[in-house]
Amino acid sequence: MAVQLWYFADERDAALRLAAALALPAAEIERHRFPDEELRLRLPLGEEGALADTLLLYRSLDRPNEKLVELLLVAGEARRLGAQRLLLVAPYLAYMRQDMAFRPGEVVSQQVIGAFLAEHFDALVTVDPHLHRISTLSEAVPRGTALSLSGAPLLAELIAARINNPLLIGPDAESRQWIEAAAAAHGFDYGVCDKVRHGDHAVQIALPELDVRGRAVVLLDDVASSGHTLARAAELLLAAGAASVDVAVTHALFAPGALETIQAAGVGEVWSSDCIAHPSNAMAVAPLLADALRPLLARGSC
Repeated sequence: MAVQLWYFADERDAALRLAAALALPAAEIERHRFPDEELRLRLPLGEEGALADTLLLYRSLDRPNEKLVELLLVAGEARRLGAQRLLLVAPYLAYMRQDMAFRPGEVVSQQVIGAFLAEHFDALVTVDPHLHRISTLSEAVPRGTALSLSGAPLLAELIAARINNPLLIGPDAESRQWIEAAAAAHGFDYGVCDKVRHGDHAVQIALPELDVRGRAVVLLDDVASSGHTLARAAELLLAAGAASVDVAVTHALFAPGALETIQAAGVGEVWSSDCIAHPSNAMAVAPLLADALRPLLARGSC
């Protein structure tokens, strides 16, 4: 069964790394934005409009709103042209945080977006989705195959190669699963902070009861966006005597000014995976994605 990987220009490098890992042909979807903000997409069909039976679409869903429209258009046209299977590789998966309505009328975006992806794709593969009150991604994506991979072991390998005897610290309770997975891979010491959030940019942090004096600390988390949680944790760690504080995250969302906020707090190095393209990228997730995708592609049905 013929398989082809499709990607957009802004994610060419990461997509081509995955295509090379899977030994698949890859082609770019042509994208044009009209003055009225509508999109014109052109699928990379073969000679005489030929289309592979299985299409692997690479699209990380950071800054997701327009990208979700792209997925709708690409999936709809590919199905119309006869694609038998559509697999979405979304290394970062948006809208997973809102998993319940805290006030009447709030949209539970996790359920809405999960259903949308399940309707249009036969399988979804992602890395470290931010799940709160559900244990598996399939609870959010109710049909087809939904695979959630962990970037923590890869971050642990990167840290082990760069720092001798690091102390891993999670900035909040939600980071515990990533901290424990990374620490277990190499036997690192670790701890997790307590956090109370008072708004998008106001957080209160309490360090774990550990002696950090003289330690090379790495703050590790799944995602960094505003940077305020990481910055506050770094300030407290340095004040408590840490020799250094670096940051390692799977998803480098980094809103404008976030990286500067973290660095101003005394953080040295900032490392991230290439799930989201960013200057801090220090590790590729293509091998991790490829290992998960091979069985899906080999069995021919999701």
